[in-house]
Amino acid sequence: MVHKVIAPAGSSQITIQTGIWARQAAGSVTVQQGETIVLVATVAASKPKEDLDFFPLTVDYREKAAAAGKFPGGYFRREGRPTEKEILTSRFIDRPLRPQFPDGWLNETQVQCIVISADGEYDPDVLAVLGASAALTISDIPWGGPLGALRLGRVNGQFVVNPTHSQMEESDLDLIYVGDSDNVVMFEGTADEISEEDFNAAMQFAQAAIQPMIAAQRELVKAAGKAKRVFQVPEIPAEIIAEAKNIVGDRLMPALTIVGKLDREAAVSAIKTEVAEKLTAKFGVDVIKKALLSNLFYEMQSSTVRSLLLDKGQRMDGRKLDEVRPLSMSVGILPRSHGSSIFTRGETQALSMATLGSMEDAQEFDAYTGGTNQKQFLLHYNFPNFSVGETGRIMGPGRREIGHGALAERSIEPMLPLTDYPYAIRISTEILESNGSSSMATVCAGTLALMDAGVPIIRPVAGISAGLCTDNDEHGNLKRHVVMTDIMGWEDAFGDMDCKIAGTEKGITGFQLDLKLRGVSLDIIAEALEKTRTARISILKQMAECIPAPRENISKYAPRIVSLRIPEDKIGALIGPGGKNIKALCDESGCEINIEDDGTVRIYGNNEEGMLIARAAVEALSAEIKVGEIYRGKVVSIKEFGCFVEVLPGKEGLVHISELANFRVKQVEDIVKVGDTFPVKCVGVDERGRVRLSRKAAMAEREREIKGGSEKENYSEE
Repeated sequence: MVHKVIAPAGSSQITIQTGIWARQAAGSVTVQQGETIVLVATVAASKPKEDLDFFPLTVDYREKAAAAGKFPGGYFRREGRPTEKEILTSRFIDRPLRPQFPDGWLNETQVQCIVISADGEYDPDVLAVLGASAALTISDIPWGGPLGALRLGRVNGQFVVNPTHSQMEESDLDLIYVGDSDNVVMFEGTADEISEEDFNAAMQFAQAAIQPMIAAQRELVKAAGKAKRVFQVPEIPAEIIAEAKNIVGDRLMPALTIVGKLDREAAVSAIKTEVAEKLTAKFGVDVIKKALLSNLFYEMQSSTVRSLLLDKGQRMDGRKLDEVRPLSMSVGILPRSHGSSIFTRGETQALSMATLGSMEDAQEFDAYTGGTNQKQFLLHYNFPNFSVGETGRIMGPGRREIGHGALAERSIEPMLPLTDYPYAIRISTEILESNGSSSMATVCAGTLALMDAGVPIIRPVAGISAGLCTDNDEHGNLKRHVVMTDIMGWEDAFGDMDCKIAGTEKGITGFQLDLKLRGVSLDIIAEALEKTRTARISILKQMAECIPAPRENISKYAPRIVSLRIPEDKIGALIGPGGKNIKALCDESGCEINIEDDGTVRIYGNNEEGMLIARAAVEALSAEIKVGEIYRGKVVSIKEFGCFVEVLPGKEGLVHISELANFRVKQVEDIVKVGDTFPVKCVGVDERGRVRLSRKAAMAEREREIKGGSEKENYSEE
């Protein structure tokens, strides 16, 4: 049986439907807005995996070229590995879903989202979040939803729910917001220096706007929902817990408060190893499995850290709750990079390198669902194993690295003058040490590298994270909480929140919220925003002491640029048949030349002589032959009545036989041959654009100059 519900979303509506497709899945729906449709299906294994110490959830989002009536790019003409957008979308679908599963649910679970129709206006990514919630809600999989999800824009000061791509071009906010009936569960996005006050207002608006979506899913459950599975939550026997506590004694708190990440981790690891050995010896290897030990020791560490924060107001490294770790930074540290910086905050260190390139270096990609298909600014984040003192598989960037880089990229991008800037820009960041919030360190390091490269950034950007530790009463109601500024790794692992906020002194430019809780109140988020604002301003002041403004000149190793404008009807002549002319000019000058549809020509090069050659050739192409001017021309053809001479690229005129010399010429070949060059004077242009040239007049003018004492030729060498 088919069931359909409709939820309003601003000026349009969202339709959620089940019962038609993917009926063998545990739960499946289609979500439609406009003509954009996403199919979401979820399945969970019937039994948990053996000895797992993590929840095996996989979320996969894919956009099909056929949904937009296109062929995929590439040789195979088939969708391959996920694109960056698909990876990022999969991540922000996963983050709000994961906390809603009950503790102890270890059955492998998959959520697959497939874009089957794309109208190029409504982005399907946020519809996939809503679809994932609906599919899980009506399925038999234990889950704590439903959730509402939307994208919020702000156009001319007015909030817009799920704006179209054309509306987003005018928006100064791109907020992806997910929440339940009362609280926020996840957000991420970018803004043009939105104030904390306005950001809080945006979240309040979004929280109200998702309520009809939640109501629609509850209606769908009544019509098509399945009974949830009953599962046994694995419990650790009380005698094992008691024995573990007896072995640890009172050693865990001192170990957790050792200053220095590696020393602290070594001390805790030694205790964990001892607990494992003694428990195994007493209860046997069949009882003390990896998952049991991992969960047991995690709970012991977590309760100790939380007690330290909530009861004593103390952090593992001795800092105050709102204290940022010591900062150090410098720029211009690498001789050949166009811009470079090192930024260290406590035990987190980021090395950033900025590179300027031509617009040919901008990234182009297939955009099946609308929006831009080119990126002028790229930020790539790398997290080598040595940054945390470990070994591991060495490979390309994983989903985490792509996600962290994208967060830093969208935090910095609003402050780049990309519309008028002729360069493509890339930041490559290597995390050399990590103990919390390396993505926000990347924002700071990337900003410093851009300023060192001479990129005219509007205002510097800094980022910082805030954490949360909560305590609930026996009914699950919040009893007390603390918000921490600049969390380190274990405060993230054993805490409840990682709220990353980046921005300038004027406002917020990038943001991302991750929760381990099922939701958190907007009041707590407002508190976190204020703490990150205070910390951000402090960091920006120290960055200004390192480099107060972008350098006036770019690196000598960066390509120089000359921008020209030619008539649009001359573009073909500059390019030439099959690109012959432009290729020849690039080879001759050693420069890279980019031509845009409006006639803008950009010449990139490091050699001044080559750039002069390229510039002269481009300028000559758009120049017009003027009466009275003298040019050096080249004979291109000979007729009985004279010869045709090219004086500018693609522009030629006739030198009549009577204008070849100051005496009577019997045959043109007696004076010139094809390929000869000599000065000619333009003596007329008729109404049809036909040019009359004179070698005789040019020679006479030169003779007058010589008689006048001038040894300088007064003709153009164009």
